[in-house]
Amino acid sequence: MQTPDLARPAPRPRWTVALALLALLAAAAPISSPAANSSGAQLASDKGCYNCHGDPPKKKAPTFAALAKDYAQYQGHPEQEAALAEKLRTGSFFGHIDAHERLSADTALALVRWIIRGSPPP
Repeated sequence: MQTPDLARPAPRPRWTVALALLALLAAAAPISSPAANSSGAQLASDKGCYNCHGDPPKKKAPTFAALAKDYAQYQGHPEQEAALAEKLRTGSFFGHIDAHERLSADTALALVRWIIRGSPPP
């Protein structure tokens, strides 16, 4: 007859292992993207958006105030915010604009949300 090994702990139930793994993954995952952590005004400045959309605007580009007025109707509609961000990135709004198309999905969404909120200063 074999004696039990008292030094070895009893096996844990599977659900506790799964719960511990989920806790580790949640702790390791970023809470939000860097774009979401930046203020919209700072993000617009960092990406050079004010070069065209500043006051006065360049050529026919609308100012952020004009954009905010036009897109305020989408506030509180996340699905439309995402659609606007995608249109911004793909050039669907004004044709081919390199600066728009270089934006990441997260950055475009953060900028669109900032504009919809009225593009408040930092």
